[in-house]
Amino acid sequence: MKYLYILLFSLVFSFPAFCQEWEMFHDMDDLFSINFPGKPEIEYISYPSEYGAVFPGKIYSASRGSNNFSLTVIDYTNYKEIHSQRTNKTEADAPAGYTYDIIDVLASIAYAASNYRKKSKEVTLDIWAHIDRIPGHQLQLTNHDGSRSFIGIFLHNKKLYIADATVPENYPPQGHFQQSLRFIDSNQNYVRYDYGEDHNTGWNLIQQNAEERQGWLLGDFADIDRRTLGD
Repeated sequence: MKYLYILLFSLVFSFPAFCQEWEMFHDMDDLFSINFPGKPEIEYISYPSEYGAVFPGKIYSASRGSNNFSLTVIDYTNYKEIHSQRTNKTEADAPAGYTYDIIDVLASIAYAASNYRKKSKEVTLDIWAHIDRIPGHQLQLTNHDGSRSFIGIFLHNKKLYIADATVPENYPPQGHFQQSLRFIDSNQNYVRYDYGEDHNTGWNLIQQNAEERQGWLLGDFADIDRRTLGD
């Protein structure tokens, strides 16, 4: 019993320190907000697409102990120009009017998910998902070293967002990382899609401050950051 009291004491008094390490990070270049355990590092990358083009991207990453968190953003904005300059065209590009450049963007979620499946040992969750009705895909994977990856992949405004939380074997799940992802506009308003009667999607803006968002997503973690998104 003595050791149980010591353990509970340690958990209670270490919990505030744990919370303080997490903070809302928002980026006005790639127009998103997400909770990271500290300020993320940014790496610029080149991303090969399914149809042979190479697109610019960034990886925002941070770690807490043995837990690794990253958000990869691939910019498909100039997809027409990038595809037109390809030198590795194949017969698949030949049919007149068959716009593989657009298909490359629309299929980017499925392609990214496929790559994760191929490199994992076991897929334990593989479902359609959305953030504020912005469609995407969610994966939970067991890797060959026993670690676990919790993946969220979303496409918005010609940018692909891949949230990846990877933790060692037998560590608690880290799904809250991808669940904290939000999309914003140039005025730092949150974005949400609407569905029309014909089930087509469009997007509009919703007003919601960071306190409301985190309270809904993180429960007891709501005190991590009480700034509004525009502060």
